[in-house]
Amino acid sequence: MARHFDFITIEKGQAAMKYGNTEDGFIVAAREIRKRNPRAKILFYWNASLDSSAVRWGYKAARTMPADAYLRDSKGRLVLRRGSVPNYDLRRPDVRAWWSDVAKKAVTEYGADGIFADAMGDPPQANLKTLDEQTVIALRAARLALMEETRRKIGPHKLLVYNGLMRENRERLLRVADGAMIEHFGHFANGSSKEQIAEAIATVQAVGRTGKIVLVKAWPGFSYREREAMKKPRAELVRLARERIAFPLACFLVAAQPYSYFCYTWGYREKLGTFEWYPEFDKPLGPPRGDAIRAGWTFRREFAHASVFVDLKSRAARIEWRAER
Repeated sequence: MARHFDFITIEKGQAAMKYGNTEDGFIVAAREIRKRNPRAKILFYWNASLDSSAVRWGYKAARTMPADAYLRDSKGRLVLRRGSVPNYDLRRPDVRAWWSDVAKKAVTEYGADGIFADAMGDPPQANLKTLDEQTVIALRAARLALMEETRRKIGPHKLLVYNGLMRENRERLLRVADGAMIEHFGHFANGSSKEQIAEAIATVQAVGRTGKIVLVKAWPGFSYREREAMKKPRAELVRLARERIAFPLACFLVAAQPYSYFCYTWGYREKLGTFEWYPEFDKPLGPPRGDAIRAGWTFRREFAHASVFVDLKSRAARIEWRAER
């Protein structure tokens, strides 16, 4: 990891079984990465909507969470993601104060360079159906308030990045945050159509030009959520990922700006592609010779050492590499 990457988020549950909690696992992992790569920027994963502090992930923060901190619908029932994970009620000032205090500890005590705030969009449609409009509006305002409180506590020189760039409150959140991630780039039902990919490309371009960080989480056409795909041997999944990288990488390259980053895995654990490396990543790309040129559903862009073409309609892509001179 230290050899290949210098912008890293350490997820929930890091070595929690070994060290007894996620926070101590994070401290050790961050220290060991920095020994090998002093340039690395390491973010502390902290879910802004869902209770990732629960015993399952072993966060010490769970011990200080306010009582009954969870969101309930108009009938008093818990609002659960995927039927089991509770949502924080961020409308409550004490819940926001607790969350942002944990973020502050991450940068002042645990050695994090910043916070990766996951799940900053609205709850899924299944949950939204159980909430009235006023609650949804209040939750959007509360998420913005959470980011503002967190920024005040961690200070202006620590990174604050959130997941949900394609979701609600984008312009207001980006006034506070240093950047954001598009997680379902080219995959899943809410990101795979040609229209959705074109919108994502335009978003990366527009947000990136403002100087903000944009993280693009791309997929090889399958994910850890697909049971049949996960039955295949790992070597087969790696082979497929290598065969399919051209399309998501070309989509990223036609959009990329100075602080754009490309992540390509089929999940978030070590055996789900996290540590795979691809020959394309070692190619000498060089600076762009201009913005991408769009014609219908096709995009072309020239770099000093590569020509990039992608057709969103046919999902065809070419990256022609040129030798350095």
